[in-house]
Amino acid sequence: MTPLAVLVGIIMGSAVTITIGLALVLAVFLLMSHDYPALAREYAPLLQSFFLFLVLAFVSSYAFMGVLRLRPWRYRAVGATLLTVAALAWHYWPR
Repeated sequence: MTPLAVLVGIIMGSAVTITIGLALVLAVFLLMSHDYPALAREYAPLLQSFFLFLVLAFVSSYAFMGVLRLRPWRYRAVGATLLTVAALAWHYWPR
């Protein structure tokens, strides 16, 4: 495995793990929202985070597959992954 494949694999694995974690938190919020109405304020940020990391998971998975199979489009896919990571960093950077 090349160093690029390892780097993209780490990004992909982290993104998939965070996405699954956010999905489970979302499920808990949905189950508990009738008992705790204050959780309703947290739906929008939680859904936003879930979808942002879902996009990163898909983009990085696509890039990982391209890097492993040495596809000609692999560098564009890695570039899209890095742009997605930069967009997530910009989104979560403290203002």
